[in-house]
Amino acid sequence: MPSRLRRFLAATMAALACASAVAGCGSNEAATVRFHLSKPEAIPFFREVVADYNAHHNGERVILDTSANLQAGFVRHSPPDLVLLNYNQEMARFLDRGALSDLSDTAAAARVRKDIVELARLNADYPGRTSVVPYSVMAAGVIYNKELFAREGLSVPQTWSEFTTLCETLRARGITPIAATLKEPWTVAQGMFDYTVGGTIDVADFYEHLRAEGAAVTPTSPVSFSTTLAEPVDKMRQIASSWINSDAASLGYGDGNLAFAQGKAAMYFQGPWALGEIAKSAPDLDVGIFPLPVTENPADLKIRVNIDLAAWIPLDSPHKAEARAFLDYICSPDIINRYNNEQLGFGPMVDSAPTSDPRIGELQGYYDAGAYYPGASQLIPLTIPSHNYIQGIALGADPRTALATLDADWARLAKRQGHTKEEHR
Repeated sequence: MPSRLRRFLAATMAALACASAVAGCGSNEAATVRFHLSKPEAIPFFREVVADYNAHHNGERVILDTSANLQAGFVRHSPPDLVLLNYNQEMARFLDRGALSDLSDTAAAARVRKDIVELARLNADYPGRTSVVPYSVMAAGVIYNKELFAREGLSVPQTWSEFTTLCETLRARGITPIAATLKEPWTVAQGMFDYTVGGTIDVADFYEHLRAEGAAVTPTSPVSFSTTLAEPVDKMRQIASSWINSDAASLGYGDGNLAFAQGKAAMYFQGPWALGEIAKSAPDLDVGIFPLPVTENPADLKIRVNIDLAAWIPLDSPHKAEARAFLDYICSPDIINRYNNEQLGFGPMVDSAPTSDPRIGELQGYYDAGAYYPGASQLIPLTIPSHNYIQGIALGADPRTALATLDADWARLAKRQGHTKEEHR
């Protein structure tokens, strides 16, 4: 054999041996779990959690990813391995399409309260799977200035008539009852609209019947936006026209936080996410939150809730086992309780610890008893500009026209998607 050929074959065999060795070494390397987080405020907390996990676990390595394009990742079949995402209709599209793996046999899923499981299913559900593990629940109501209430000798109202009397009393004393921000539609929807609707009707039952009607919904249907929401929307209009600041139409979320912090109003319809912003301007302000009473029966009092974060593992993840191990880790009582306490959330687990923050302490009993409702505005598909309609009502538009438009939009969307009353049956 010519020497040149011998040298070529030797070199080739050496290269193959080297490649095989490298491949063998690679198979023994720790798996890398990509952990995608969508909430900026939670990044510092989970950065420490990931660092601690990596320091004590040699079987896999977790990388915190806060910038991944989820849609692109799914299209390319390379999504993150574990996702902790704001739970809304935008997220629900992944669940509806069956792109998420079943977590029903995880230790984390087994500890979730049954009522919170049902709450999660209102947004989306995939038959035969537990696709998400709720991680944090936010509860909202009427933020109020405790110092002002004490100074004026006022009590937290338990009925609608007590609330209207409270507002009239404040106005008579030259105090703006409610700080409102009508410039941004979402603040009206999650506040005045959700509170009056949720305090009056069974929100989950309403949407179940509305979906059953599908394309058959009209303003005169037994269950429709026009017929079912007329009463609570009238009360929302009364609040907006009688007891809010005169410049509400020009103020946004940040303006409202500042105005309330400066004592320019006694109450504020916002969630706990506003408390941190209020504290930046008034760190010592004594505040609390109570459920808006919309009926004359105190037993009807409920708070508005939404699942703020939920965890899920994509079906296409190549590291499901490692991701499930990390999921159980972040759902351990020490970590999940600490997270919710720091972020002013309520724990979704059967063994969740109560909040230690007095600002949301008044809501704990309602949450524990299941006296809550999902935000009605959150259950309307995003393709319907419902927040703009709701904002229009608060600004003085005819509520009958706005609600009839909602009915027409709902029916049109249901028809396009093929959901009719007969098909539902």
